[in-house]
Amino acid sequence: MSMLNDVQLMGRLTRDPELRYTTQGMAVAAFTLAVERKTKKDAEKQTDFIDIVAWRGTAEFVGKYFTKGQLVVVRGSLRTRTYEKDGTKRKVTEVNAEEVFFAEKKREGQSEGTASLPDGFEEVDCNEGDLPF
Repeated sequence: MSMLNDVQLMGRLTRDPELRYTTQGMAVAAFTLAVERKTKKDAEKQTDFIDIVAWRGTAEFVGKYFTKGQLVVVRGSLRTRTYEKDGTKRKVTEVNAEEVFFAEKKREGQSEGTASLPDGFEEVDCNEGDLPF
């Protein structure tokens, strides 16, 4: 029996992605998504802040084109890792991003090329009626 570990999230970046390179020259980008949690009608919206890590080409793409406040879609897998800091063991859960997509058109004031939709994607007006999914 195979196990399933597939995460799909849509949310806004809480800050610009942090792009770094490992000592071996591999790109790694870290960012946090603010994702609204489903709540009952009339209930106050709740937001989860999810840490995301992207590697290699995906990391370079995210570091080059994504900025704070942008609405994006992330597909990847959930990862848990442990490390020690100041003698205390710590546990981190994060999403290892395999794909990251734009989820909205370029907003006013953004520089050219930073938020255009990829070919085959179109903007959806979420304020008009129910979406079919």
